[in-house]
Amino acid sequence: MPRPYQPSLLRLLHAPTALVVAGCWLSGLVVYSVYDGRWGRLPLVPATDWIDVHGSLGVLLVLVFCGFAPYALTVGRVRLLRLANALPLAALTLSIGTGLLMSEHSVRAGELDTLVYRLHLAGWLGTGLAVAFHLGAVFARGGWPLARSMFSLPLQRGDRPADWPDQLRRALRRSQ
Repeated sequence: MPRPYQPSLLRLLHAPTALVVAGCWLSGLVVYSVYDGRWGRLPLVPATDWIDVHGSLGVLLVLVFCGFAPYALTVGRVRLLRLANALPLAALTLSIGTGLLMSEHSVRAGELDTLVYRLHLAGWLGTGLAVAFHLGAVFARGGWPLARSMFSLPLQRGDRPADWPDQLRRALRRSQ
């Protein structure tokens, strides 16, 4: 059986997105636990202002998502036919969109019944569940070899950085 291979541009865009999503999700858990906690709290004593940490990570996520989303919708659009790939992108879009609409001051002030905050919580929960589903699907489809292929460094012929503009042009032509 051939070793799975992921396109290099996908790996380059997916890795920082995944790392920042994890940071946002975990910092969001702390923010929820400290400021809301309606459905439970973590036994935490915040040593820093986690809303600022979460917001800074959110800004970073917007930046990396601005590279990943166009790739996913063009070159990677065939992969979006799999629900396990489309759901995290949709949940993340909801989380980012509602996060941009939120005011950090409203959470600090205890204004937790706004529509935007509730949608942001739904996006946060949805992102966590969708990423878990995504990882489960990766392991169900290809196990550790497929998961490791996202971290593989060797490049195949035609998949070097100099080839990325052609890959994008071909994907855009197919989408018209």
